[in-house]
Amino acid sequence: MGLADRYIAKKFILFFIGGLLVFATIFLAFDSLSSLARYEVSSAVLISYYSYYLPSIVYQMIPVACLLATVFTLTSLSRSQELVAFFSMGMSLWRVSLPILVVVGIVGGFNFWVGDRLLPKFNQKKNYVFYVEIKKRPGLYSTVKTNKIWYRSENVLFNIKTISAESATAQGLSLYYFDGGWNLVQLIVAKTVHISGSTWELLDGTVTLFAKESSFPLTKTFSKKVIEMNEEVADLQSSEHSSDTMSLNALNRFIFKNKEAGLDTLRYEVDFHSRASFPFAALVMSLMGIPFSVGRQRSGGAFVSIY
Repeated sequence: MGLADRYIAKKFILFFIGGLLVFATIFLAFDSLSSLARYEVSSAVLISYYSYYLPSIVYQMIPVACLLATVFTLTSLSRSQELVAFFSMGMSLWRVSLPILVVVGIVGGFNFWVGDRLLPKFNQKKNYVFYVEIKKRPGLYSTVKTNKIWYRSENVLFNIKTISAESATAQGLSLYYFDGGWNLVQLIVAKTVHISGSTWELLDGTVTLFAKESSFPLTKTFSKKVIEMNEEVADLQSSEHSSDTMSLNALNRFIFKNKEAGLDTLRYEVDFHSRASFPFAALVMSLMGIPFSVGRQRSGGAFVSIY
């Protein structure tokens, strides 16, 4: 990379960092004010929440910051007549833009790595703070382990393999009932669940009782069983197996296993392809900004020369 390339790349990086800081600050300011008005939480909790949310904000703002930096870089070169000097050296517009595109490519690759490796961990912690410390509803927070979703409702722990809020059904339900001393007293396992408000209809399962009087648990099968739960299907939808807490490999495995089970995976497939292609958005935005910034300057210059 020659001296001219380093000069253009440095100018682009400065505009890029400045734009990223401005956009992230504006987003944080408006979103934090909205959160303060909506929830009664302390400043420490909000700081903790937005410290985990910030990487996701930066990740989403990178394509816009690349577009802004591309336009500002080429516009500033045109205004200072440096672009004319580059043209007189035999450099085309695309050759002048090459260092910009190289930097954008590096940023896009880094953005892909961040979105696949770091963001899922930050999103899990962000969701924990949001449901447990801000909304004060820890039962809506789900931790994903071995492709199962865990919840707690009073003295009941239950996990669900998959849940579809649209069809109000769930697959692979296990309910663990505990007494006041947190001793397991009953286990209910069901293959399929139909959810209607707080009424859950369990199909094809077993009930296991752990009585103190008996040394062995008592198990009974059922084809249909109706129970009452505190969790509404609308609440469970908000904590449904979230794709933003999984890496692309984990999400791909999740889609494959659910397809094998005959479940609808369209939403997860859209999320997968959206996340895989998002890093290229910065390059596309920069390519769009190149002719726009120079063309705008040329038309402006022609207008000024008339007067």
